[in-house]
Amino acid sequence: MEKTSTVARAIALFALVAAFNGLRAQSFEVATIKPAVTDAGGSSGEDGRNGSLRVYNVSLKRCIRYAYGIPEGQIVGGPDWIDKLRFDITAKASYAASERELLKMLQPFLADRFRLKMHHETRPMSGYILKVSRSGMKAKVSEPNGRHGANGARGRIDTVGTPVAELVIRLTDIVGRPVIDNTGETREFDFHLRWTPDDADPSLSDAPSLFTALQEQTGLNLAAQSVPADVLVIDHAEMPSDN
Repeated sequence: MEKTSTVARAIALFALVAAFNGLRAQSFEVATIKPAVTDAGGSSGEDGRNGSLRVYNVSLKRCIRYAYGIPEGQIVGGPDWIDKLRFDITAKASYAASERELLKMLQPFLADRFRLKMHHETRPMSGYILKVSRSGMKAKVSEPNGRHGANGARGRIDTVGTPVAELVIRLTDIVGRPVIDNTGETREFDFHLRWTPDDADPSLSDAPSLFTALQEQTGLNLAAQSVPADVLVIDHAEMPSDN
């Protein structure tokens, strides 16, 4: 009887430790949010490494994109200010969390500070299917256990250690329509893209269009069609609570 009780206590303790570790992996140790202080260049984005995260000059919608890995065009609903007001967030985990872990920790943070409530829906939308061209993948396969990072600007994408799923998010934001990954690729790649935006003066650049650049430089192509898109619907959001 004593042996059974000891085993039961051990199992309960293991479950408690597992639950604690699960909570630790999902929450920041400390985090603050303030109205954004815009620099002269108006830059915005996120930087996460070694357990520390900085999200700067971003809207709530952009924060949701970072936290849930879903393009802004597939985030709908909510009050008008979720696109207009900008915020700065600084946060620290209780351990040396990776960038991906830190961004996932934004989910409970946003739910708490913005009283955010959302649900998923699948809606048919005009979009694109991303496929591997007949010539095969041309993007360089990333080094095993190498670094991860991304940078971009108008007409440029540079990433290392990137799964196709992350490239899809960037492409969705650029084309303004949902992009569905149909490549079947599970590897990580170094993507380097140069193209001329549709509204740019072609005489000022010798780069091809995005669609041509994608095929020539990465071995991927986009086919237009109606797609079932995962949409995140904002049911409720409030201005952030005090720190």
